[in-house]
Amino acid sequence: MEVCKMADYDVIIIGAGPGGIAAAYGLLAKGAKVAIVEENLWGGTCPNRGCDPKKILYASVEAIENGQYLQHHGLTGELKVDWSALMDNKRQYTSKIPTGTKQGLDHANIATLSGHAQFLTDNQLQVGDQVVTATDYIIATGQRPAILPIEGKEYFQTSTDFLDLDELPKSVTFVGAGYVAFELATIANAAGSDVHIIHHNDWPLKEFDQSLVQELVAQMKARGIKFDFNVDLTSIQKDDDQYVLKDDQHFSLRTDAVFSTAGRIPNIDTMGLENVGVGTLKKGVQVNHRLRTDNAHIYALGDVIARVGNEPKLTPVASFEGRYLANLLTSESNRPIEYPLIPSVVYAAPKIARIGVSPTVGKGDPDDYVVKDLDLTNWFTYFRLGEPVAKARVVLDKQTNTIVGAQVLSSKADELINYLTTVINEHQTVDEVQAEIFAYPTVASDLPYLF
Repeated sequence: MEVCKMADYDVIIIGAGPGGIAAAYGLLAKGAKVAIVEENLWGGTCPNRGCDPKKILYASVEAIENGQYLQHHGLTGELKVDWSALMDNKRQYTSKIPTGTKQGLDHANIATLSGHAQFLTDNQLQVGDQVVTATDYIIATGQRPAILPIEGKEYFQTSTDFLDLDELPKSVTFVGAGYVAFELATIANAAGSDVHIIHHNDWPLKEFDQSLVQELVAQMKARGIKFDFNVDLTSIQKDDDQYVLKDDQHFSLRTDAVFSTAGRIPNIDTMGLENVGVGTLKKGVQVNHRLRTDNAHIYALGDVIARVGNEPKLTPVASFEGRYLANLLTSESNRPIEYPLIPSVVYAAPKIARIGVSPTVGKGDPDDYVVKDLDLTNWFTYFRLGEPVAKARVVLDKQTNTIVGAQVLSSKADELINYLTTVINEHQTVDEVQAEIFAYPTVASDLPYLF
């Protein structure tokens, strides 16, 4: 085995996704000697096979949705998805990511190492056929789609496959009713596929307010998406060019393609973490409030972490943690990481978004909170779009008169939740928000009327 001659780095980062890259550039700016390892696509999941390509495909959904709302209200004619052209547009973006990412790192004089990373002993990392060492390490390897362990599991495809389909099957089925299922089902439905979502209970998108989720499900059903709740799938059987899905009761469904959307698992199982005393759980690497593992010189960030707080596993969270670690490892400051409240959005049709204290918690603690239920459908913002349903649930703190949580269901939920994120994180009171003057008429100009 060849030992790398340039083996002495201040920090080696394992994983070149947004979090790892943010750490690499941050460390470089502080004068550290940095190497970053990647065994697959430079740039990581989000820009290559995750949120970015998904949002490119979703753009067609938004256009069709807006056109449908305004049928007979100023628009006529039917928009249709050209899947081949849509996929070509997506690939024009994603095809440039790996090369562009690596070229940027090389140009910045950040050492790039290609291959699988595995810890051999403390302070020895094997990458391909070389061994490298560093003072500190950052694990930023992310997650991959989980495959349900059922009979015929080899027939499952994943979100990675869906986002690179040359042709969209006439019928598709998603097993698991989380973010990914709702989003990909929305895209497939808009593109003309017959869509089913199968879930083992009747509680989809469990992190969200269920009254809004049920409204979202109703809207998706109205678009033709079928939901099969309380179905615990046990087998997939291939029958000619189709697949037959069954449970151990009486459920049976024939489909052209089946996708496992039952969560994701951390990429840690072949890294040799047991060789360096790094503790892990089913959901990822264990870290403290400084993102340090059980090994004093090994840190972790992003989706690979087994989180104990309420921070969602999102790309901007990983980047935030990367910047934090760049400062922690190059300064005398040893402060714990402090997260702002972080919004989450499901890009379905309509969108659903949340941040902060949930309406359920607010309703359960009336001494401290007031929950306002708002039907926004006839507000000008949504009336002009012809939107059939727009709703929000806002949680106010009685003592401080500040907004501390919100959930929104509408085509503009992503915009509104970002404005609310700023209001909440800045601890603005209702009076302070109502003292602002926003451009009118916009989603922002609705803010003062939400409280």
